[in-house]
Amino acid sequence: MSLESKAIEDIKTTLENDGPYAAALITRKYLKDLDSIPLKIAVTGESGSGKSTFVNAFRGIDNRDDRAAPTDVVESTMVLKAYPHPKNPNVTVWDLPGIGTTKFPADQYLKHIGFEKFDFFIIVSSDRFRENDAMLAQEIKKMDKTFYFVRAKIDSNLLSAEKSQKKYNEEKTLQKIKDNCIQGLEEQGVMAPHVFLVSNFDLQLYDFPTLQETMERDLPSHKRDTLILALPNICSSNIKKKKELLI
Repeated sequence: MSLESKAIEDIKTTLENDGPYAAALITRKYLKDLDSIPLKIAVTGESGSGKSTFVNAFRGIDNRDDRAAPTDVVESTMVLKAYPHPKNPNVTVWDLPGIGTTKFPADQYLKHIGFEKFDFFIIVSSDRFRENDAMLAQEIKKMDKTFYFVRAKIDSNLLSAEKSQKKYNEEKTLQKIKDNCIQGLEEQGVMAPHVFLVSNFDLQLYDFPTLQETMERDLPSHKRDTLILALPNICSSNIKKKKELLI
C-alpha cells in the first residue's frame, strides 16, 4: 500500500472512530511525512541551452534572485549543483554542467555526473536536439529512468518567426518546431520522444502544463504529491491539486 493510500485509509478510520480532531492530527502527520520525501530532478543538456534559467523557472525563482542558479550568455554551470525548492528543501533541482564542453566531453559526461541518484531527467535544448542529447537519453533509458525533452526559448523563436514570415501562424510554427525536434531525435535512435515546448519566462504558455501533468502521471504516488506541492502555481488546476493535498 502506498503512503497516499495508507494515509487516506487511516484518516477515514480515525474520523469514523475518534472524530474530526483526531483525523486532523493524522492529516498533519501525513503532510509532515510528505515533506520528508526527497525528490531529485536533474536538468541537463548542451552548453548554452537555457538549463539554468529553466532550473530557476521550475523553482519559481527569478534569475535575479539571490537564490537563483547563475545565468549568462556563456556556459555558467561548471559543476553539479543542487538548488533546493524555496518552499520544500527536500525537492532539489540539479543544474548539471553542459554536455560536450572541454571540461565535460560527451564520452566522459556520465561518469562525472552519477546519473543513478536522480528521480528523473529533463534534457533542455534551445535549438534542435543533437547527438549528445540523444546519447544522454539512451543512457538514461538503460538505467530504467524517466526523461523528458524540453525545447526552451520558444518565445524568442516565435518572435523571430513573426518578424520574418509573411503569413505568420503561431500554432503552425509551434507544431513545425515540435515535429522538427521529434524527427531529429528519431533519426538518432530515440523512438517516440516526449518533446515539450517551453518559455522559461512564462511557464503557463505552450507545453509546460502538459509536461507537469506527464511528470505527475509517471511518478509513484508519494513522489507525485511531493512534486505537486513544489511546482509553481501556473494554472488553476495546479492550485486546486495543492489545496486537495493540504485539506
